[in-house]
Amino acid sequence: MLSRSAVSKLKVILIIDLLIVGIAIGAYFYLQDQGIITGAAKPAAFVFTDLVVNPLEAYVGQPIQISVNVTNIGDIEGETTINLEINGDLKESLNVTIAGVKTSEIVEFTVIELYPGTYNVTIDELSETFKLKTAPPESSKIVLSNFKSDPYETWPGIPVAATAIATNPSAEPDMLIITAYVDDRLVEVKRIDLDPGTSMNIAFNVSASEEGKHSVRLNSLSGSFIVVPKGYHTLTIVRSGSGSASLPFTLNGEKHGTSYTAILPEGQYTVSVPDPYDVRTGVLGFSGWNDGSKSPTLTFTLDKRTILIATYYLISGYASCPSLYIWNGTGYSYVTDVSNSGWLGYIGHIDSNGEIIFSGGNPYDYVKLDKNILAAKDGYFDLVLSQQWDELYYLDSASLLVVDHPIGTDVYTSMTNYLNKGSTGQIYTTATGQLKSPISATNENNQNVLDAILYQDGIYTPGINGLASPSWNNITQNQLTLNLGNLTDATNIKLVLTGMVDWGEFETYYEWITQFQNAAKAGLITQDTQIMPPPTMEILSADGTWIAAPQDRQIPLPSDFNARTFTVDLTGLFPQDTTEYIVRLTNFWNVTYDYIGIDTTPQQDITLTTIKPTTATLSQLWETLSQSSGAFTRYGDVTELLQETDDMFVIGRQGDQVNLQFCAEDLPELAEGMERDYFFVVACWFKDPPDAWGYGFTFTVDPLPFLNMTGFPYTNAESYPYDTIHTEYLNKYNTRIIP
Repeated sequence: MLSRSAVSKLKVILIIDLLIVGIAIGAYFYLQDQGIITGAAKPAAFVFTDLVVNPLEAYVGQPIQISVNVTNIGDIEGETTINLEINGDLKESLNVTIAGVKTSEIVEFTVIELYPGTYNVTIDELSETFKLKTAPPESSKIVLSNFKSDPYETWPGIPVAATAIATNPSAEPDMLIITAYVDDRLVEVKRIDLDPGTSMNIAFNVSASEEGKHSVRLNSLSGSFIVVPKGYHTLTIVRSGSGSASLPFTLNGEKHGTSYTAILPEGQYTVSVPDPYDVRTGVLGFSGWNDGSKSPTLTFTLDKRTILIATYYLISGYASCPSLYIWNGTGYSYVTDVSNSGWLGYIGHIDSNGEIIFSGGNPYDYVKLDKNILAAKDGYFDLVLSQQWDELYYLDSASLLVVDHPIGTDVYTSMTNYLNKGSTGQIYTTATGQLKSPISATNENNQNVLDAILYQDGIYTPGINGLASPSWNNITQNQLTLNLGNLTDATNIKLVLTGMVDWGEFETYYEWITQFQNAAKAGLITQDTQIMPPPTMEILSADGTWIAAPQDRQIPLPSDFNARTFTVDLTGLFPQDTTEYIVRLTNFWNVTYDYIGIDTTPQQDITLTTIKPTTATLSQLWETLSQSSGAFTRYGDVTELLQETDDMFVIGRQGDQVNLQFCAEDLPELAEGMERDYFFVVACWFKDPPDAWGYGFTFTVDPLPFLNMTGFPYTNAESYPYDTIHTEYLNKYNTRIIP
């Protein structure tokens, strides 16, 4: 048995041994952790350092680079998830695999934010901030164009696709932030990137809960859509061609007249129009509906916004102007009636003796052709001028004007003013999708008509006809006063207008003239007095008076019944140092506008190529009952007569047509960064029967018009140039004698 002292010594030894063993074990694990003693591998563990945000300040839409250093402090390879948070919200997660033994890897993120402000960046316990500000408008060269709402009409809360085309005309890659607004309410923001010279389609889903018309803006490109009650759609019924008289029709047995627009329940409807139809100045025949149906009675299902157009042709009588058609690849498409300003018989004034003085008249017209429809046939553009109405026409020249202009621009012409002489068409460039809108528009009754001109949507400003004035000395005219806003910084100012004129019924024309003649007989007219005042554009001066624009930049009469878009140059017409840019448009005739915009961009460099007809052939399309008479141009080749405006005409009547061909293969190669448009340029006079609009002359070929006449009919002091060359022309070509 051990003594007590021996036992105590043994306890001490055991305690020392245990201490030695504990120290050894701790040292072992420490050395193992430091990699000095090998054995069990340490699992993967990750440490985040060096959070970098670049740049710290940028424009919205610019990419922000974010990087972080991730280190695996374990011995073995491992995977970890890196969560990037922006302003407390998870923006992106990345799973990375990193080898062990303190291997590091730089992990990068690219962030694009679309709103200005300060953004907090957080990864693990690291944080940083960056700031974004709104990019200046000129920072991108990308152009938006071709706005479309599909469908244009919807129900409350049901979205439509607001689409456009984005084009980068520059030689460098570019990006654009597009903000979509509905009624000035931001609904979506997108960023697009485009390579040089490329385009892309963009689309936004937009909606509104309130019924009515709603505006849409994609940056400065604007459009609209309509919300109607659920279960309903808009039905519009109109007719095309042949004057202004309303067309009677029945809809599900109820009588109506064109133009007709109503919001109706979904369902099946039957519309029936007359065939033939007597419009007093002529008899019209039904040719078909715009959906291709040929029966005057049409049954259809109203399941979307629907526009039905009844097309008529002239059987007998008259309407107005030669009709232009172009070859579209499979057939001929109607474009418009030409040479509104070439009408013979514009009245200048009446003198104190009651004599009517005729003035004005300009045969030129410039018609922009739809390049998406115009097609070449066997290497030629094929156009037709058809005289459907009972008129005489004097076709002097015809050509195609090909306009190459920078991508991102549109081109329009100044419509010919009948008071000016000669070829006055000027081609203007405008920035696609960047037209400004007037800030106010009021008519002669002080009514707000701004909504009617904000979009090209078929909704026109209300108009009146001066022929319905109370009396000869109390003339009522259309007036449209436009406040264009503050354009102080604009070096160029152009109006872009879409409008048309309605001449009204011819009977009131004669009644109106008779009032002036009776007043002259009664001695009430003591000086030259305008019977039908010409259109006038005036500028508001600094002292509050209205100053008429120069005649070479006056507002023209637009074409009749087929709205066209044209430009009026206002550059340099406003007072210096003004902040109020206000114009007033006055029209005796019923001139109405669908759209008016403002372009303030400089005129761009354009390339003009004129193509004259390769062949021109006059032929008879159908026999006519017209009472027109005289020496008309014989049928056949008339190519040489249409090369120049020289008072040597192709003279035709109702039922005649001229087929024109222009070589499409002689055009120059389209330069990089340019696009191409086409205008039909024509010089043509036309004369109506004396029992309609042809007041003051007979319905005969003679007297012949000419470019330098003061008006038509002209006085005995003027004459057609019967020199040798013109006399030879008359004897050679005008041999189709109709007594």
